[in-house]
Amino acid sequence: MRLLMQFSACLGLGLVVAVMILIGLMFCGWFNLIDGLLLTGKPLASLSLMVLPEGFWSTLTGIQDAAQNSTLRSFLSLCAALGQVGLLLALGFMRLWYRA
Repeated sequence: MRLLMQFSACLGLGLVVAVMILIGLMFCGWFNLIDGLLLTGKPLASLSLMVLPEGFWSTLTGIQDAAQNSTLRSFLSLCAALGQVGLLLALGFMRLWYRA
């Protein structure tokens, strides 16, 4: 239980740092790097749109035929990319702070 709490705290911090990095990239105007970040989230976003049923997406978003909606795909790829960066940062924080 303690390990789960430590990892949750590190993941929360990692997600906050990932969002701050995204804001910094937007502020500096490095949109090519943001596009590259979005490319890393596209496979997971496409997989989630294919695997989860259409009824789930229409209930969640209110959009009919949500799997074909480009705005939803873009948002999911951004969330997946930020999640991946947050997870990598969380693993680094765990290694840094909780070495056993």
